[in-house]
Amino acid sequence: MPGVSGAASASAPASGSAGSASSAAGRRGRPRSEVVERAIVEAVVRLLEDGVPFSELSIERIARTAGVGKATIYRRWDGKEALFVDVVRSMEPVTPPLPGTSVRDDLVAIIEMLRQRGLAKRSSALLHNVFAQMQSYPQLWDMYHRTSIAPRRERMDEVLRRGIANGEIRADIDFGLLGDLFVGPMLVRTVLRPGDTPEQGSAERIVDAVLEGVRPAEGPAR
Repeated sequence: MPGVSGAASASAPASGSAGSASSAAGRRGRPRSEVVERAIVEAVVRLLEDGVPFSELSIERIARTAGVGKATIYRRWDGKEALFVDVVRSMEPVTPPLPGTSVRDDLVAIIEMLRQRGLAKRSSALLHNVFAQMQSYPQLWDMYHRTSIAPRRERMDEVLRRGIANGEIRADIDFGLLGDLFVGPMLVRTVLRPGDTPEQGSAERIVDAVLEGVRPAEGPAR
């Protein structure tokens, strides 16, 4: 690890050695593990860009493209499915932290992220192709759902529970339906209507419209 190498280098004679020079070089750059993982992910992306289908993405082929051994990949991922999911996640927009200023603001941030993901998928032929391939492999799609989609839905559910607890959202609505009411309009516009590009500000309009409908009759004013 860089910290261990640094400590060893500090206690070494000033004359230095090949090992201490190597440690210094390591400290100047990114950790080797990060560099290796990046090379593996980029190798998968390169193969996908070359039109290689998922069924032909063997660990051996990925390792050869990345210039690493197969054992190097297996030390980091259980198999090509887990690696493929990480590659897909690396191509998606980064999920930012929620503002935490209000239930409305958090919901707007979540729906805006949906908008950005949908537009990224639409504008990227590679990402669109990757999702199409994933859905042909139930096990792969289930893995992506568990590791990527489900955590995002749970994050929204936490915000909705907070809204119910503080009286901003009615408690008598089916909880699963409640979440769908917020995400549904954006999913329709980004996935089912390729010609419809939801503009900046559409997340706010969706959240405000739904909150108006799910607010308790005697609830707090906006």
